[in-house]
Amino acid sequence: MSVHVENLTRYAPASQRKLLDDITLTFPTGAFVALVGPSGAGKTTLLRAIAGLDQCEEGTLTLNGNSLKTLQDRAGKIGFVFQNYALFPHMTVARNISFGLDVLPRGKRPSPTEIANRVKELLELMQIPALAEAYPARLSGGQRQRVALARALATGPTLLLLDEPFGALDPIVRRTIRTWLRTLHDQLGLTTILVTHDQEEALEVADRIVVMQNGRVVQDASPTDLDEKPQTSFVMEFLGEAVTFKGQVKNGYFVPDEAHVASFPTHISEGRADAMIRPFEIMLQDEGEAAVPLATHGKSNGYRHYSATLAGRAVPVFVPETSGGAHIKTGCAHLNIQNARIFRNGTRAN
Repeated sequence: MSVHVENLTRYAPASQRKLLDDITLTFPTGAFVALVGPSGAGKTTLLRAIAGLDQCEEGTLTLNGNSLKTLQDRAGKIGFVFQNYALFPHMTVARNISFGLDVLPRGKRPSPTEIANRVKELLELMQIPALAEAYPARLSGGQRQRVALARALATGPTLLLLDEPFGALDPIVRRTIRTWLRTLHDQLGLTTILVTHDQEEALEVADRIVVMQNGRVVQDASPTDLDEKPQTSFVMEFLGEAVTFKGQVKNGYFVPDEAHVASFPTHISEGRADAMIRPFEIMLQDEGEAAVPLATHGKSNGYRHYSATLAGRAVPVFVPETSGGAHIKTGCAHLNIQNARIFRNGTRAN
């Protein structure tokens, strides 16, 4: 199911502050899209507007080309998983899952046998078949998340909306669940929109990432394009640790202000600029005592971690252990930043 949002604007109650500011987006059928951004960016507000839980003062929403104006227009088409799961504590897992079917109008409600079969099917799909008669209080966070997801899927929606669904899970369970969710998305042919504060999560599971700030869309692109071609310094910083080197572009080169950081060629016009780069993209050149002093901070995920003392600040540098530069003999080095993205006034210049 495709979703199209056109010029969507929502104001904060009792004020003219825009929670959503003229948002236009298309979510194609079968896409897995992540909405990311800092708190207050408008991610959950947009998700709730699509679900029909919040009304917008301006703009239109369509599903498969059909206008959405009321909750009835969305009935059976959209599944929503809340951050706190919102399970009914007095109901068993089976009853929680069947709730959306149980409350359908008599003419649309499946038979008790059909509902029971649907619940059994979803319990098996969620890999929790033994928990049908358990109550939410007995479940782990990961199990509650699966029950909430099963309930959202019970009515057979083709659009799944997820609002920070993994926020309460510990990191190990979180990684397992999100991988499983991506497989489930592909298996069921869903269109999925995920709100998350976890950039790693978004980069791992989504086909597209929409970066939001102050109620606006800053950039909408694939994970690869966001990493290689961030349109603003905000996007560069938000999607992962970044190091900034201030400098001057002249004679076709970016020349860093700080000594012991190598210049590199660029095609942008001359003038002041900022070069930003990920710590694992910085190269070290073993140059002896006159270079930048290094401190070693152990290793993780296949990288040896250094910090370079540069003009009074510590610059993180992550070097692959397989690299010849992973063992700097002298404890000093020059920094090479040729893969940097260049920005002017916060906007991409190269």
